[in-house]
Amino acid sequence: MPLRPLHDAHRIVACRSGEPPRYTDPVSNLYADLMSSDHHDRVCIEVDGIGMGYREIDTRARSIAAHLQTIASRGDRVIAQTAKSLDSYCLWLGCLAAGLIYVPTNTAYTNDEIAWFCDNAGASLLIRDSVQPDEATSTPSRAQSAHLNALPLHELMAAATGTAPLPEPVDVTDDDPAALVYTSGTTGQPKGAALTHGCLRNNARALAEVWQMRADDVLVHALPIFHVHGLFIALHPLLLVGATVRFLPRFEVDAVLDALDGATVFMGVPTYYHRLVATDRFDAAATEGMRLFTSGSAPMTALTHAAFSERTGRTIVERYGMSEAGIITSNRIGSEVAGSVGHPLPGYQIRIVDTTGSPCPPSVTGAVEVRGPSLCSGYWNRPDADESSRDSDGWFHTGDVGSLDSSGRLTLEGREGDMIISGGLNIYPKEIEVALDNIDGVVESAVIGVPDLEFGERVVACVVLESGITLDTLDLAGSLAPLARFKHPREFRILTELPRNAMAKVQKSRLRADSVAL
Repeated sequence: MPLRPLHDAHRIVACRSGEPPRYTDPVSNLYADLMSSDHHDRVCIEVDGIGMGYREIDTRARSIAAHLQTIASRGDRVIAQTAKSLDSYCLWLGCLAAGLIYVPTNTAYTNDEIAWFCDNAGASLLIRDSVQPDEATSTPSRAQSAHLNALPLHELMAAATGTAPLPEPVDVTDDDPAALVYTSGTTGQPKGAALTHGCLRNNARALAEVWQMRADDVLVHALPIFHVHGLFIALHPLLLVGATVRFLPRFEVDAVLDALDGATVFMGVPTYYHRLVATDRFDAAATEGMRLFTSGSAPMTALTHAAFSERTGRTIVERYGMSEAGIITSNRIGSEVAGSVGHPLPGYQIRIVDTTGSPCPPSVTGAVEVRGPSLCSGYWNRPDADESSRDSDGWFHTGDVGSLDSSGRLTLEGREGDMIISGGLNIYPKEIEVALDNIDGVVESAVIGVPDLEFGERVVACVVLESGITLDTLDLAGSLAPLARFKHPREFRILTELPRNAMAKVQKSRLRADSVAL
């Protein structure tokens, strides 16, 4: 079923002063859109070559919702720490249908870390792959409280199997939270971004429009689903149009290459593409039926872009998003520009401001601010963070640095916290990293600033080199010559790999801490 254009929606939600209108449909909700009866006869998700239809997924999710209502109340927070599986995805849909607030967490988190999330979210239910008999004592704080019910996923699924499906999803408003997604915490303690039913649906509809999703699409899904990228961005636009998703438990090169046969869409992070182009199997024949490759969650190097295009004859669509806002900008299919993250999605506005908050002219670097219909409603129990992140006109301070060209296309330069001030001069690491990454023998690089008595900060380059390559064999002088001398690294650190979080973002805070400790 074709999506109704965003501007044809039935009502306009009141917004902050000066903020663009937010269009919504009063007779629909996110769950109903994803599990539309129009798609019930289509295959929804394939696992190990076996397909499950939208009708069956809908029935299973509503049975989960009905059982959840017997152990939790509308608006309760449900912490999920489960491996990627069809059951774990149906748990999200069940929470959505039951009006519960889903809180996905990394499967690598320890008991102590999970206890922190339970406390911060005020959770009433914790779902894990397995729950030990001594769970209450091994997971401290709220997990010791009678207010938290800890259940293994298989037990929940078994109980749901014998439960009659919920007749209809719970009636919710666009402003009701659907999920609580915690920021990665690479620069401090995580904050829970409350994503409403309205903002998730608005973002899914916009992506389906911009990426031209259609019912005959087949997505190869290798991302984790404890993160916005894999759980919402990669799945919702496809389910809206009744497409099929091939669920892989994790990213493995050979498994992905096998799954591309008969598929049309693949979404990944730069690390995935770097590994794909490193294998001889990945070529034009392997991607013959594909119409869309997207990349996000971390910047992609020009070398990976070029290698991908050389091997396949295709281009990768880069886009820009964050946990608090979903996808904000994207390149359009057929007008991709390597290194750029494209134009704003329908309904979104972007501006670049200087240190005084004044708008910057085109091509001038500054702080990226956004506003639009897919922004989170706020940070959970953090009014201080809400106040500092968004002004009275609805402009959200992303913490990213970038520039807009005359057409409104965004190019990112990094995070504000990554900017180096050396001798009173501002240095953006990305342009140095681009120069280093273009040197033969350099696999990848990350540039940081560390304390310096004379200059305040000095530029340090952390680089990963190809086997057998040393700093002495690199053409550093020639490659860095186009940059002003004050931007040249004063130190180099050789690493076997750059530290990354679960979504492949380089953790520069760890690099800075390690450099200071040296």
